[in-house]
Amino acid sequence: MREGNLEASVTQRDGVYPMYSSADPCVLAANAANHAASAFWEWSKTTAETRIACLERMATALDAERDLLVDTAAKEIGAAPQWTDFNISIAKKILHQASDLIPLMEDQTTRHPDGRVSIVRRQPAGVVLGFAAWNAPIILAVRSIAAPIACGNSVVLKASEHCPKTHALLVDLFVRSGLPEHVVNVVTNSHEDSLDVAKTLIRHPAVRRINFTGSTRVGQIVAVEAAQVLKRCLLELSGKAPLIVLDDADLDAAVAAAVTGAFFNQGQVCMSTERVIVLDAIADEFVDRLVAETSELSAADPSVEVKSLGRLVNMDAAKRVEGLIEDAVAVGAELRIGGQIEGAVMQPAVLDHVTPQMRIYREESFGPVASIMRVRNDEEAISVANDTDYGLASAVFGQDQARCAAIADRLETGICQINGPTVFDDPTMPFGGTKASGYGRFGGAAALDEFTEIRWLSQHNDLSANQIQEMLNLGRNEA
Repeated sequence: MREGNLEASVTQRDGVYPMYSSADPCVLAANAANHAASAFWEWSKTTAETRIACLERMATALDAERDLLVDTAAKEIGAAPQWTDFNISIAKKILHQASDLIPLMEDQTTRHPDGRVSIVRRQPAGVVLGFAAWNAPIILAVRSIAAPIACGNSVVLKASEHCPKTHALLVDLFVRSGLPEHVVNVVTNSHEDSLDVAKTLIRHPAVRRINFTGSTRVGQIVAVEAAQVLKRCLLELSGKAPLIVLDDADLDAAVAAAVTGAFFNQGQVCMSTERVIVLDAIADEFVDRLVAETSELSAADPSVEVKSLGRLVNMDAAKRVEGLIEDAVAVGAELRIGGQIEGAVMQPAVLDHVTPQMRIYREESFGPVASIMRVRNDEEAISVANDTDYGLASAVFGQDQARCAAIADRLETGICQINGPTVFDDPTMPFGGTKASGYGRFGGAAALDEFTEIRWLSQHNDLSANQIQEMLNLGRNEA
């Protein structure tokens, strides 16, 4: 390791270790897991009132340092201020919702006719390892922390290499808000050390649960590593969300949803509207309106100039999206507006007449591109929507609720919004995907299954030695 390069950091009592360190990042990662293990037992025994109070203080801390979070995210990943504000708003809701999980962990008792008493008990799993992505840095980091600590676990957050300062700052804010020492720990690392650090944390004996938010490619690596040590994973991975616009849709609302879904945070959201599937009967009018609305938007690097959209995470991302657009145009698509790049800044684009022969039809663009696919009828719309490896989010727009519901039932996604944008989150609801978009669920009561162990405790109050012996004899007689 070269002295002075960004290597690793873990939380300590007065904040975080220096972001620049010559120490072995795998050693620091193991130390973070050890710290989390040392904090687990005491935290797991805290009262519901204590945990709820900590979560409330954590939410307050986000508001108190809003300006610092906005500035840090803008510098690290080019996030526009309104995107970071949105992150903080959703993160606060996640923390408040996590408090609702705590009463659900109370014992369930059953009294049997033979005098036995059975107790079904949810208890904390142990140390939870969370991988948070960079694209929604505050939402995803808080989501990987909130439910686990509400359930009595301690946490190691592996920060994204793209926004280590944002993630470390979050944990520092939570520690300073009164969260006990080492209940939440953060590990950062350079890109070249990422795989080794991840393997170290996954294989650490104290780690009992893993949640990962990121690309399907990396999620597969995490899943394989976890499977080798029989550790349960929650994976929230890539998406290719379709938005179906039916011929009776409110076009103003559908256009607004397409603009929001395709361009919010420059399309760098797992739920982004990657495919706009429009029935032929209204396609021309819809696309014209979409182009007009897109013309009102512009992008800039928020560290230089604040506009409606920010920049992509880096120049490589912009070049990749540009390549997808160029490939589509070469095969017959029509670029109606946008697509210009300057550094990591890309202007929002509308790409019409996208077909299966184009890379952008199947590849997650993760950029500000609304790809239009024209279809003849509902059946073709469903077929095109499901013609993808991914299955995270989807949306259907139409005024006939029964028709929309019938289509929603056939979409192969974990989430479907009827007359709402694909980019929509409610922390009280289960959030996750199907197919190559992962498995497991954040949000709502579903999170309990991800971050707790369920145990059966059976009390035999009147069982004598003779009765126990008779069990053995009964087994022999039946054999």
